[in-house]
Amino acid sequence: QVQLVESGGGLVQAGGSLRLSCAASGRTFTSSTMAWFRQAPGKAREFVAAIRWSSGVTDYTDSSMGRFTISRDNAKNTVDLQMDSLKPEDTAVYYCAARFRPRNSWYWEDYEYWGQGTQVTVSS
Repeated sequence: QVQLVESGGGLVQAGGSLRLSCAASGRTFTSSTMAWFRQAPGKAREFVAAIRWSSGVTDYTDSSMGRFTISRDNAKNTVDLQMDSLKPEDTAVYYCAARFRPRNSWYWEDYEYWGQGTQVTVSS
């Protein structure tokens, strides 16, 4: 049974940083794409960043490129999202997701497993 458990959310001032972590367990993740999505109140869930576990190839939106960094730790079986230069519009619940299909995807419907989410609040 795949389990994804997020941690690291919290309250931070604009311009600050947070590091989210996703602990993955239950199967081998070598063939997976791991991604972070977020959902703000009243808005659709949106893609933030993804990483192919085997190659380390990453993918970002225009909004997250240059401010956020996704990485994976093979030894710990974790996927992290380092978020710098945070803005109030980054406020959302952040979710870790896993997809066991070829290629990355920006669509939340393409991901098979989800964590419970962690709240990130950026004050102005």
